Amino acid sequence: MSIWESLAVFAAGIGAGTINTIVGSGTLITFPVLLATGLPPVTANVSNTLGLVPGSISGAIGYRKELRGQRARILRLGSVSLVGGLAGAVLLLTLPSDSFDTIVPVLIGLALVLVVFQPRLAKALRRRQDAAGGDTGHPDGGPALLSGMLVASAYGGYFGAAQGVLYVGLMGLLLRDDLQRINAVKNVVAAMVNGIAAVLFLFVAEFDWTAVLLIAVGSTIGGQIGAKVGRRLSPTALRAVIVTVGIIAIVQLLVR
Repeated sequence: MSIWESLAVFAAGIGAGTINTIVGSGTLITFPVLLATGLPPVTANVSNTLGLVPGSISGAIGYRKELRGQRARILRLGSVSLVGGLAGAVLLLTLPSDSFDTIVPVLIGLALVLVVFQPRLAKALRRRQDAAGGDTGHPDGGPALLSGMLVASAYGGYFGAAQGVLYVGLMGLLLRDDLQRINAVKNVVAAMVNGIAAVLFLFVAEFDWTAVLLIAVGSTIGGQIGAKVGRRLSPTALRAVIVTVGIIAIVQLLVR
């Protein structure tokens, strides 16, 4: 890897760490850059996953204030997400990428619909629950959210682009909480999913240590930048950023 390629990978790591903390989809920045340096697709994907783990942890630390009082929720959602992330990592090593390529844009599109209409959908859902007998629903989303997080995490372990959009869309609809607190949980869960996939990749997959280290340092810096920016955004502005990034993700995935 030349000095210019190294700088490009490092810069992509900063960008990915920043956007992952605010929304998700940082993989759409780093993955194409790694491919441009000559790495094979699977090696690039594995190296990218390993490198982004420190960035996810950095972003979660930056959102530590919003994480207060959410330990039980994180343990519940995180345990399911770890299973999904491990399953997705295994799929990456055993299945051709074409098997997921067609469904990924659809998943992201559905998540964007959930993000955009989340306030209205959540109010309608709660009105229906109240009319059915005053049931306020499960405080942590119940089986519906656990199932959704399992599937989204399997996708995250497989590729990960816009996995944060999926998480925010699901949790925003099924949890009664502030969007910033939901985003904080998203960062922790993403770190867990990337981490479990990275552990598997360390033992059974080929990766490029130079790329991993450059992305790791860059994404750690980006995680702190993203936390500072993301925590200042209003719910409306945060939704706008999520939708914009999600649309870009869909376009990139369709044309690549």
